[in-house]
Amino acid sequence: MSEVWHGVIEEALFPEEGKLAARIAGWYVLVARIESGFQAVNDRCTHQASLLSGGRIRRGAVMCPLHGARFELATGRCIGSQYRDLRIFPLRITDGMIEVALPDTPPGMDELPIST
Repeated sequence: MSEVWHGVIEEALFPEEGKLAARIAGWYVLVARIESGFQAVNDRCTHQASLLSGGRIRRGAVMCPLHGARFELATGRCIGSQYRDLRIFPLRITDGMIEVALPDTPPGMDELPIST
């Protein structure tokens, strides 16, 4: 399986709130501004498959709005629980455009949120 780079948004237009949810090539992607820059993760809680993009981001972690599980955005690591880590997507900024690399295959059911 290989990856394909996709443009998400111009860096200058990134929302003030610090997060952006997008559906790209069938994938649900959450891009967040963290202390070290930007990070892209699969927008799906690994516990109950809810969208994480509705949750708060504090101190570099996103909190699932459904049940409160927290995930460190820089690594995808679940904080304080035993849930699986989030899938991280490579991210780069090219000529002012935030881009993410996504698998060239569509996501499986275990990668999709329940709201689809």
